[in-house]
Amino acid sequence: MKAIFRINYHTHWGESLWISGSVKTLGKWDKNHALQMEYSGNGEWEASLNLGKNETIQYKYFLKRNENIVWESGNNRLFDAHPHSTIEIRDFWRQHTNPANTFFTKPFTGVFMKLTPPTRKKKQSNYSKSVLFRLRAPRVPRNMMVAIIGNQKDLGNWKKPIAMDCSEFPLWKMSFDITQTKYPIDYKYVIIDKKNKEIIEWEEGNERSIFYIDNSSEVIHIQNDEEFRYSNPAWKGAGVAVPVFSLRTEESFGVGEFNDLKKLVDWCVLAGQKMIQLLPVNETVATHSWLDSYPYKSISVLALHPIYLNLETLGTLNDEKLNDEFNLAKDVLNSKPFVDYVQVTKFKSRYFKLIFDQEWKKVKRTKAYKIFFEENREWLQPYAAFCFLRDRYKTSNFREWGPWSKFLPDKISKLTNPKAKHHEHIAVHYFIQYNLDQQLKAIVNYAHEHGVALKGDIPVGISPDSIEAWTEPKLFNLKGQTGAPPDDFAVLGQNWGFPTYNWDEMAKDDFAWWRKRLNMMAKYFDAYRIDHILGFFRIWEIPKNTLHGLLGYFKPALPLSLDEITDYGIWFDEKRFTEPYIRGHFLHEIFGKYTDEVRMLYLDEPEYNVFELKKEFKTQRSIYNHFTPETESGQKLSGKNVIIRDGLISLLDEILFIHDPYSEHLAYHPRITLHYTYSYSELDAEIKNNIDNLYIDFFYKRHEEFWKKEALSKLPFIVNAGNMMVCGEDLGMIPESVPYVMNELNILSLEIQRMPKNPDIEFTHPADAPYMSVCTTSTHDMSTIRGWWEENRERTQRFYHTMLGRNGQAPYYAEPWICKEIVNQHLHSSAMWTIYPIQDLVAMDGTLRWDQTDKERINVPSDERNQWKYRMILTLEELLRADEFNETLSQMIRHSGRLPEV
Repeated sequence: MKAIFRINYHTHWGESLWISGSVKTLGKWDKNHALQMEYSGNGEWEASLNLGKNETIQYKYFLKRNENIVWESGNNRLFDAHPHSTIEIRDFWRQHTNPANTFFTKPFTGVFMKLTPPTRKKKQSNYSKSVLFRLRAPRVPRNMMVAIIGNQKDLGNWKKPIAMDCSEFPLWKMSFDITQTKYPIDYKYVIIDKKNKEIIEWEEGNERSIFYIDNSSEVIHIQNDEEFRYSNPAWKGAGVAVPVFSLRTEESFGVGEFNDLKKLVDWCVLAGQKMIQLLPVNETVATHSWLDSYPYKSISVLALHPIYLNLETLGTLNDEKLNDEFNLAKDVLNSKPFVDYVQVTKFKSRYFKLIFDQEWKKVKRTKAYKIFFEENREWLQPYAAFCFLRDRYKTSNFREWGPWSKFLPDKISKLTNPKAKHHEHIAVHYFIQYNLDQQLKAIVNYAHEHGVALKGDIPVGISPDSIEAWTEPKLFNLKGQTGAPPDDFAVLGQNWGFPTYNWDEMAKDDFAWWRKRLNMMAKYFDAYRIDHILGFFRIWEIPKNTLHGLLGYFKPALPLSLDEITDYGIWFDEKRFTEPYIRGHFLHEIFGKYTDEVRMLYLDEPEYNVFELKKEFKTQRSIYNHFTPETESGQKLSGKNVIIRDGLISLLDEILFIHDPYSEHLAYHPRITLHYTYSYSELDAEIKNNIDNLYIDFFYKRHEEFWKKEALSKLPFIVNAGNMMVCGEDLGMIPESVPYVMNELNILSLEIQRMPKNPDIEFTHPADAPYMSVCTTSTHDMSTIRGWWEENRERTQRFYHTMLGRNGQAPYYAEPWICKEIVNQHLHSSAMWTIYPIQDLVAMDGTLRWDQTDKERINVPSDERNQWKYRMILTLEELLRADEFNETLSQMIRHSGRLPEV
């Protein structure tokens, strides 16, 4: 017998529909051997194939436009083939840009809306002539179910709904015999109460219909209806954002730990919040110093950070004296208002070694450990070897490891051999990662049981001194650095120090590195935030010996040839435009009373009043390193040397165009924000005007389609790597193609009231946020509501009038009622999610919030040596006991419609 596929899709001239699938007649997923469909008019497409045996067949539709392929959205479709019956399949194209697609992701199907299938599956009818209704509907309250009702006896004759089978949730199924059916079959889906079977909600729209099924022979008609047409308001939820290290409980050891998330889950349930958003939790230990507190510079994208291990859960030391010593350290570290990263890691590392010596022989024999090791062996052994060598050579810079500087699998296999004398120094890292996995998975299960989802964070890059750079260097450009162009938070731009990705190499195996990374993340998280999603369109690359992001350029890009620059009416003076423009008349503005010393020690004067930096100071890195010895002993750099150092570095920013390092022929990028240079200010008016025109075209028009194509060649592989909900941090200098691509892939945007994406306005109202977005008051890279309120009185006054609609003088401090009003505005946003930093929520209560507002900021992006040490001043136990505050927050969330049953 055969299968007949029918789908309605209105194509344009030159387009055609195809089916690819798991069997040979569908090409075995090779699109070049897929089955082409035939067009029969009025948007109807049809194809058929012969069936040979009982089997489950997977398939999916794609649109072919010339050589371009567009797959429909969603997971693979499937059906069970029956050789003795004809299978008729009625499908509907799954659109990419559809908010409903989000409800099929893990937070919804695995947490909020998860249904436990009945212990005894509903018996499926084996009619030889039947219709099988299948509806994808995840958004169903747990005390309700989907049913079907229609104009047939087997559909209740519009009186009694027929409950559908949810054993394959979120797919609902129901079938009946069509031998005596009268056509058309008219029907609708409804949501009913599980107990009394009464209809709670009818779907919107007209009746659905099947006009005719030829049942002259055995036939199974599969009606794949895609969505329940809801009449109730769009689903919206609320959540909290807090780094794990910032949590404070009575049990933790000077830093937030995975186990502390259990109490945070309890508080979320109490306050009506559905999601916890965390910063990256991967291993960052590279220097054993404060620099390792930066959570976005991991040495492994797969290993978890040992600092988050709870010591008591590992076991108690047999030595009582040592236990007393650690308990005392715990009390001292917990008494501090911040995370003392260095001391915490020092004590915890020592405890790990002691408890490892005591427990390892027992742990390594357990079934759970053996399973963990085998499942993770591929990355775990190189990771343990890396940590062992890092500690042996006192550096994570593997280039300084002598014979181990190049990763060779056979050598690493010998290094990690259990019979080696040093094996305990390798195995301790297995032990730590195993316990981290066990503790975090226990928290994940607890959160899910309580209806709370966890959202992780994918950093934009990796450390140049990381396991990934050591083991897979071909995937990265280790000669460049990633960063960001200048913005209101960092006028010099940002330099993150990460290598850029070699996307061409990654594409060769369909981004297997990314899929492996995301599969690991899916073990612990239900959703994730892509840090700096713009990096998938283009990254801001900075030369290796450069410090300021100002001297970066987009990669990939379309740099300007000399002919193109000339076409703008610019006579290109190579030396004037591409080398630092240093003139004597403005040196005093930079160096003040130290100008003469600077001219004598650091500059050459090849012609009158025209200066160049001496050859030993030709890069920003060399200037910075020149002043480093003074700080190596721990002494603070003198004010004079700070002025000289920073001034010399700024002189190298005085260029108008940057050479493109990848072009075969001479090509250039205009320097970002070149308008603020002395070099630009001293050009004549006509040249300025011509450069302005070039600048606008280059940064805002030239690359739109190019970058759109780049993103669509990468992001679909990333998004489809798992079933997590995907959010993108799309702040900064945003190409016009970004919203289109994010909508196309159902990636939620980030919306911040005081950082509007429209450059012509100062603030944006939360009510204007798109539905497919996460709306928030602040991020970890910004000051809190209270901190921001105090930064600029004039700006605060404008916000007070325009956003809060208040007259008169704005209060000097962001008083609790102000914070509450701002939070409430966001709760009533149209965004699917509002997720708040925990500092901004607690700010609504005058008795709970910290009186040291300036200590609540987590990161200052312009400070590459920022210490990530913010810790809640309240314990979670105290927060759980704050009945009045918790009731207020819960009511605010409920009244805003963000506490839905599902």
